[in-house]
Amino acid sequence: MKYVLLSLFLVTQFTLQSQDIEFRSNDRLVLGGTKDKSASISTGDIDGDGDIDVVVANGRHWPEPNRLFFNNGFGIFTVSRLLDDISETSYATELADFDNDGDLDIAVGNDMAPNAIYMNDGAGNFTRASSFGNPYSPTRNLKTVDIDGDGDIDILITNRGQENEICLNNGKGQFSEILKFGSEDDSTIDVEVADMDRDGDQDLVLANRDKQQNYVYLNDGHLKFNQRIAFGTGSDETRAVGVVDFDKNGYLDIITANIGEPNVIYFGSEKMDYSRKVVFDSSSGNSYALDIGDIDNNKTIDIVIGNSEEPNKVFLNFENGNSWKEITLKNEELDTYDIILTDLNNDKRLDIIESNSDEINKYYINLLITKKK
Repeated sequence: MKYVLLSLFLVTQFTLQSQDIEFRSNDRLVLGGTKDKSASISTGDIDGDGDIDVVVANGRHWPEPNRLFFNNGFGIFTVSRLLDDISETSYATELADFDNDGDLDIAVGNDMAPNAIYMNDGAGNFTRASSFGNPYSPTRNLKTVDIDGDGDIDILITNRGQENEICLNNGKGQFSEILKFGSEDDSTIDVEVADMDRDGDQDLVLANRDKQQNYVYLNDGHLKFNQRIAFGTGSDETRAVGVVDFDKNGYLDIITANIGEPNVIYFGSEKMDYSRKVVFDSSSGNSYALDIGDIDNNKTIDIVIGNSEEPNKVFLNFENGNSWKEITLKNEELDTYDIILTDLNNDKRLDIIESNSDEINKYYINLLITKKK
């Protein structure tokens, strides 16, 4: 058994009260043994047994089967099966209850192929039910959220090089009404949905590639997003965004994961100009994904970054987002397209799952150790 021991006092030369963080990894803590072109992971209890299962989207530009992994209750995935008997160019997958029947369904976003909804029978058996969005768009990511406030889950699609789409749910898991957001030439990779201006409706935060400007699109309350606010340098290669109020001033801040430049937090304020910023990762590497959560259980939000051809990193938050401590997850140079924080073994600590292209998908159990003073 191999362990990645991350002692905050010894490795990063600082003391986190009386706690050490240890991320356990070994050859059993993997999602199967195949080296697929994995691009996305979504997690949730798909079979209703009280633990967290995993759905993996595979293929990217080359058709591969998507896979389900079932948790045995102890953070080990001893049962797996294909989502479908077809192979697709899948870039994204998300779990949500689209038909309001109490179980988690699956949305799959494909590159230049129809996107698909799979309905759950409640026990983790899925039937392909319908499609959503433009059937031949260069889909890169999905976001599931009730954006129109009518009580059901809608789907946002980011399309690299085409207009992005909002697919509105009719309450039955059908998405015939489509709205557009962004512009026709946007290279949007990720979108976050949140009330950025505190007016009670959901706004959009876009991560654009190809040196395009990143924007916050403000909702007018009727799903029109004509007003936009720029953030970033104007020529970023942003692959992922997240939002959270780090400085606790009541306005949401924006986290960016970038290619070839530092990863940055832009702080929200009443001015809505995102001019105040802090670099939490100065490596200027190839960051493809991020997730946020309280990794060290100190009631602050931390960040995990998935990188391409570089080790993945954990950043622990101190001083309300103004001070960060960096930890290398493991000294491996993989192509991590997605990275997720979730509690896999029900110990109330956030574990880390990697979605790796052309490599086995791995996960790390968080062994946060509280020492006696």
